Amino acid sequence: MAAAVLAAARLLRGAGAGGSRPRFGPPAYRQFSSGGAYPSIPLSSPLPGVPKPVFAAVDGQEKFETKVTRLDNGLQVASQNKFGQFCTVGILVNSGSRYEAKYLSGIAHFLEKLAFSSTARFDSKDEILLTLEKHGGICDCQTSRDTTMYAVSADSKGLDTVVGLLAEVTLHPRLTDEEIEMTRMAVQFELEDLNMRPDPEPLLTEMIHEAAYRGNTVGLHRFCPIENIPKINQEVLHSYLRNYYTPDRMVLAGVGVEHEHLVECAEKYLLGAQPAWGSAGAVDIDRSVAQYTGGIVKEEDFIPFAVLNMMMGGGGSFSAGGPGKGMFSRLYLNVLNRHHWMYNATSYHHSYEDTGLLCIHASADPRQVREMVEIITKEFILMGGTVDTVELERAKTQLMSMLMMNLESRPVIFEDVGRQVLATQSRKLPQELCMLIPGTSTHDPTWKEWSSGGFLKRTDGCKVPGEQRAVCSDCPGNVKPDDIQRVASKMLRGKPAVAALGDLTNLPTYEHIQVALSSRDGRLPRTYRLFR
Repeated sequence: MAAAVLAAARLLRGAGAGGSRPRFGPPAYRQFSSGGAYPSIPLSSPLPGVPKPVFAAVDGQEKFETKVTRLDNGLQVASQNKFGQFCTVGILVNSGSRYEAKYLSGIAHFLEKLAFSSTARFDSKDEILLTLEKHGGICDCQTSRDTTMYAVSADSKGLDTVVGLLAEVTLHPRLTDEEIEMTRMAVQFELEDLNMRPDPEPLLTEMIHEAAYRGNTVGLHRFCPIENIPKINQEVLHSYLRNYYTPDRMVLAGVGVEHEHLVECAEKYLLGAQPAWGSAGAVDIDRSVAQYTGGIVKEEDFIPFAVLNMMMGGGGSFSAGGPGKGMFSRLYLNVLNRHHWMYNATSYHHSYEDTGLLCIHASADPRQVREMVEIITKEFILMGGTVDTVELERAKTQLMSMLMMNLESRPVIFEDVGRQVLATQSRKLPQELCMLIPGTSTHDPTWKEWSSGGFLKRTDGCKVPGEQRAVCSDCPGNVKPDDIQRVASKMLRGKPAVAALGDLTNLPTYEHIQVALSSRDGRLPRTYRLFR
């Protein structure tokens, strides 16, 4: 070490007795372990003696389609190719809070918390997690109003283990008294947390569904009411599972797996399996259709409503916005930019198999609630008015961008595959959905439908040339200003649903809100007070 320091010091102050500076010659090539054998070959040239690389080629036959197979017991198996080391596999069940009309509300909430607990094969949740860890896996369960989803992401080599574990969790849970008691505590804590949370959005979402679908289907409580927590036990859960956890109401979905291998695993673990609650068939299934006095959003109106939701946009009063942040949406331009006292104004679109909701969530100081409501009713009225072509194209482009960006994620693709197959027994590819939204930036109206090879082919006499990207007004699926006006007018003819939370002293009456939404300008009726 001392010799090295001395050599460095001599180099800095000059080497040799006479103090002459060292002379540097041409640089010599250093022998690195990775590239010493080819010292004079530039990086832009191929190395001699190295085999020519083989790259993946696009031949038009890439298998992007979703494959669906129905087993003998009615269970559907769906898979989507996504190349990589890991896969996401899960079981989606057509069950949720909307099917609890004849049961205690909160069963689906309990089942979500009880997921991945002890089963006939696994003595505890820890044993399940240790099994998944061997394949680098994680698990999750989520329930919504119409779907319960058990999902696992793990190494694709552990597919057999993962499907076997999912079958255990779904069909053979023990539901012991100890686990149910722990779940009661977890549900109680979650309800308390919801009521203390500063963000009112989850509670408002519950309230708007209850107001729109009072006492039926998607209007039933998604969270377990506090009075039902001690009433839910193993007998109640088994009664519900017996009717709704049947193979014909299930989809085994996988992303990043071979379809044939997934079908083999499904036949091994899910075909002929006897569930923990017995093999008796379902006898009391609720097939009610959502009833909303404002009218049902039909399938052909789904895309126009999605575009309208993007066009309204909105958000919080504070945003580090910019391009793509929705700063040019109507609720930003007309509401948040003009009224500094508004905390939030955001459009939401809730869509279900047989119905849907388009709502605006707004918040402000309690003293300005009446003015806030009038501003929002005016925006609802303007939905049925003139639609600017630029804002419509921006909304369509943003919707397609959001759709494609979300589907970059493997878990999102898994959920999309499972939900679509569960509802329609098939899946529309993202490209097919985008063809229903077309805008000037991406729409090629000469290509209409998917062929078996994965390419689009021309099926009609569209007048726009093949390479020109433009909007053809004759092309089906192109959302036009008339479509936005039509769905908005149809929505406004119905009876509105209103939910409010907080200090409601200055909240207008429901009748006044209804009058404002029936008027031409959206103004609330004037009220006069003798004493102030």
